[in-house]
Amino acid sequence: MMSTLNKIKLVITVVSCVALSACNTLPRSSSVNKALLNSDTFTLQPVPTPQDIFQLDDRIKNQLDNYFRGTTPSLSHTKKLLRFLVDNGDASLSYQSGANLTASQAYFDLNANCLSLSILSFSLAEHLGFKSQFQRVHIPEYWDQTQGYNLLTGHVNLVISESNYTTNKNKSNGIALYTRPQSLTIDFDPNSRQQKFTTSDITKQRILAMFYSNRGAMHMINAEYDLAFSYFKAAISADELYSGAWGNLGVLYRVANQYQRAEDTYQQALALNADNKTVLGNMALLYRMTNRDSLAIALENTLNQQRKNNPYYQIVLGNEALENNYFTLALRHFNKARKLDSKLHKSYFGLAKVHYYRGNLEQAEKYLLQAYKLSEYKHDRKRYQSKLQWIQAVAKN
Repeated sequence: MMSTLNKIKLVITVVSCVALSACNTLPRSSSVNKALLNSDTFTLQPVPTPQDIFQLDDRIKNQLDNYFRGTTPSLSHTKKLLRFLVDNGDASLSYQSGANLTASQAYFDLNANCLSLSILSFSLAEHLGFKSQFQRVHIPEYWDQTQGYNLLTGHVNLVISESNYTTNKNKSNGIALYTRPQSLTIDFDPNSRQQKFTTSDITKQRILAMFYSNRGAMHMINAEYDLAFSYFKAAISADELYSGAWGNLGVLYRVANQYQRAEDTYQQALALNADNKTVLGNMALLYRMTNRDSLAIALENTLNQQRKNNPYYQIVLGNEALENNYFTLALRHFNKARKLDSKLHKSYFGLAKVHYYRGNLEQAEKYLLQAYKLSEYKHDRKRYQSKLQWIQAVAKN
């Protein structure tokens, strides 16, 4: 029987609000085969320009100017940016992994992912004259599922600082003292804020590449392949060294049954980041599909060893087992995830599903209630609450 790892569907890299797959920054001399971007299979579609993505419309600018009227914005005012969002934008600020919105779109619909909200914050801060720096937050791998795809999601935040050095003149000796500007980090993920994860600076071009790659991933999931290709190509044009975009393009070629083109594109992604586990997992799946089982097994075993103590990975394995009706195996993976991290609501939701399919409604309700208590985002709580109500109604009949 094929290993559980083997049954994992294609994985797509997206940057939402949780974790980012490992990525080593390489010098610009890195070899990039742009011929892989040439394809007669797909028809290029228009995509938003960088200006479209970061531009604030006039309504937002007017509201922002009125909110800070009568004061000269300083770092002490940057905390008001979040309050400004809640006061003037959609007050239901909530993370949504698939909501890849431009700055203006995110303002009028705050149910966006952290990439979009960080882009919005960058544009707001820039309008006020602050200096901003995007950061990648290094968190262990995290997966989400959407329409049969496993999404390996990522997280970024934003550091805002005063744009100029502050000058203080010593009156006694006339010496001017210069101090570096203070900074404030805006982070839309509560888990990231609570834990001290390491960070590294990333460029605005990398942010653009992530945005385009995210949009492409969502279009690919919806079988809108021309749009997916157009966004992946735009991502690579924005930052040709972004391994995640190349990896996603490889998945698109694989979906289009262009196996050799997919493999070449995966190899390009790995040339930019040899530790891109998402690409390695997709490469293993491609090896299986092209009857190269020995190569697939070697990759699968390596990845399994590296990921076995990651609770999110155990949840992915549990969901894969559940889809194949391997209830005992699914239970084992969900329980392991719970032991590795007792505060993850998705492991309890997995346990609830297993017990529901086995007809044990009492246990299903118990774990579903625990998932509800541990969830933080409104959309998760709403989903669990509706399922709880349904199970309770069924149990009474």
